[in-house]
Amino acid sequence: MTQVETPFPVDDTDSARLLSRALARGGDFAELFFEHGLAISLHFEQQKVRSFSRHVDAGCGVRVVTGDASGYAYTEDLDVDAIGKACDTAAHIANGQPGLPPQEITARDLPNRYRPERCLIDLPFLERVALLRRADAAARAIDPRVEAVEVSLVESRRQIRVVRSDGERVDDDQPMLRMNIMVVVSDGEKRQKAMDGGGGRLGLEYFERHRPEDLARNAVETALKMLDAQPAPAGEFPVVLAAGDSGVLFHEAVGHGLEADFNRKGTSNYSGRVGELVASSLCTIVDDPSLDTDRGCINVDDEGCEPQRRVLIRDGVLEGYMHDRISAKAMGAAPGSGRRESFRCLPMPRMSSTYLEAGEEDPEEILKSVSYGIYAKQFSGGQVNISNGDFVFSTTEAYLIEDGRITAPLQGVNLIGNGPDCLGKVDAVGHDFVLSDGRWTCGKNGQGVPVGIGMPTLRISAMTVGGSEL
Repeated sequence: MTQVETPFPVDDTDSARLLSRALARGGDFAELFFEHGLAISLHFEQQKVRSFSRHVDAGCGVRVVTGDASGYAYTEDLDVDAIGKACDTAAHIANGQPGLPPQEITARDLPNRYRPERCLIDLPFLERVALLRRADAAARAIDPRVEAVEVSLVESRRQIRVVRSDGERVDDDQPMLRMNIMVVVSDGEKRQKAMDGGGGRLGLEYFERHRPEDLARNAVETALKMLDAQPAPAGEFPVVLAAGDSGVLFHEAVGHGLEADFNRKGTSNYSGRVGELVASSLCTIVDDPSLDTDRGCINVDDEGCEPQRRVLIRDGVLEGYMHDRISAKAMGAAPGSGRRESFRCLPMPRMSSTYLEAGEEDPEEILKSVSYGIYAKQFSGGQVNISNGDFVFSTTEAYLIEDGRITAPLQGVNLIGNGPDCLGKVDAVGHDFVLSDGRWTCGKNGQGVPVGIGMPTLRISAMTVGGSEL
């Protein structure tokens, strides 16, 4: 169970009074969301420390819910009087009907899915710099064509407390670590850059399994391969998606459409389709916040609810959506997916660690089955229309497949398609499931939250590839 020492100077008696004040004008329920965040960032560029920052952010958000409407206010002052004024504001905005009075507050224990052995926060400055120097030196030693190296190291500690008018209080202490490496290589005529990195809800033990030197090597090797990249063909081809980071495509093109707020409003192409076949029978997609130390894992959601492992699509059939408290009540489902960027924000249904489960195919055989197509390994991002699932994604690392073999690296590969259509065209799923090394942040309605993604190697029978060579 988690044992959390919190920096919040408001006890349960104060919290009960504040919740009563928040519900003074009525409402279905109210909550206090306390947050104290510490982030330490170090940036190393061209063999020098370019910046070092230590940032503290703290405050309390107050929400009063009446039906589908929320009154919300926040304060950056954790004094009881300041929070009380925020309660008055939230109550005035909500202006609901009389509801249940706040219940007696009781703390609820949580499981602990993140246990950093040694936090970077405790690491002396020069030892932090040494980690970044290791990555920089390793990258430069690999090849004389390495022209520039940037390395960043960020650790954060987010302490939260959620106190609800139904009497529940939960506390959580959420660590996060991330190292990013970017390299630029040049052969005198062309330049290419590549990135690598990772992290998760853990401490210095991360670097025992992912040495800075190895992360640097991966980035350099990718950039060097891309120096020889040729223009991508344009047209419709079979596409093989590599295990791991390719999961970002389904996160964006499918996952957001399965968040319950879009479905309640009828703005998702998955609205009202529970029980229908929406993908190939080879596809099972899961959102799972319980994956220990993964970037997307959580002990509790930002509404104080127990996170739910949700099978969203099973064997191609839509089983359900991801819910916060409001959508769960309206749709008769379990909450647990309510997340927010900070105390300044309202919670909403969000993904945690979302992945496509492993199949039974040999990934080598999947490649061998393609006579001419595209192998996509890394993505930079894309654009998605939630209402119909249409998307465009750009790759940062992709290759041509010829006669079942990966051959030339390609530049300018854009994958154009539709999420449900692509899921329907998945005709081979590998057994080589990979959970991406924690580096992804998901944006929605201006809020960013850490997430995990993953998938095995899979083949899509046909996708439109936007390239520069017809």
